[in-house]
Amino acid sequence: MSDQDSGRGRYASPPCMAGDLAPGYFDPLGVDPAQAGDVDRWRRAERARLRARRQAMSVAAHQRASHALAGHLRDFLSSRPGGAKGRVVSGYWPIKGEPDLRPVLAELHDAGVMVALPVVEVRAAPLVFRRWSPATRMVLGDWNIPVPPPDAGTLTPDITLAPVMGWDSAGYRLGYGGGYFDRTLAALSPRPVSIGVGFQSAQLATIYPQPHDIPLDVILTEAGIQFTRGIR
Repeated sequence: MSDQDSGRGRYASPPCMAGDLAPGYFDPLGVDPAQAGDVDRWRRAERARLRARRQAMSVAAHQRASHALAGHLRDFLSSRPGGAKGRVVSGYWPIKGEPDLRPVLAELHDAGVMVALPVVEVRAAPLVFRRWSPATRMVLGDWNIPVPPPDAGTLTPDITLAPVMGWDSAGYRLGYGGGYFDRTLAALSPRPVSIGVGFQSAQLATIYPQPHDIPLDVILTEAGIQFTRGIR
């Protein structure tokens, strides 16, 4: 049994354990409380497994994967009509073993791209995006994550990067469970191009999407583009 597809070969039809359900059987619009509870427990277990695997990566392996992923991100952004210059790109400050794309953010800034970082200003509310540059003096935000200070100014992203704990081939992202990114995408209009960023080893057969889950436009790993939908 592979880590990528822990359920393959042992799917079951009853919703007794979400990790055992065939993706084709699971109803993403279902509101059965028992089924939702099974999904929640399965996701918690998967987050713990994937986080442990990610944090067990050697420094060298993490650097290689981050470097490769950064190259794929550069290629994707440069392939878009007009590139990213003059647009707002929201990045992230890496925590808990996430891919480190800060060098790309600095390059984008130097190339005339407006760069922002997400900030939790109000719990259980959409994120806000504060402007960032390599010279920004960061402050500690929620969960002690470095963020730009309140006087940095806010921006609305045209393109946003979302670190993923896990991902599937339908473009769905398994995050940390707070719902901030989905809540933010639902609130933004027009919706930015959303790019999930993670490691190839974090692929799942499905995340068993629920009604609140919003699929991403692109998923990038160190192996390249793994998913893309028709994007503007």
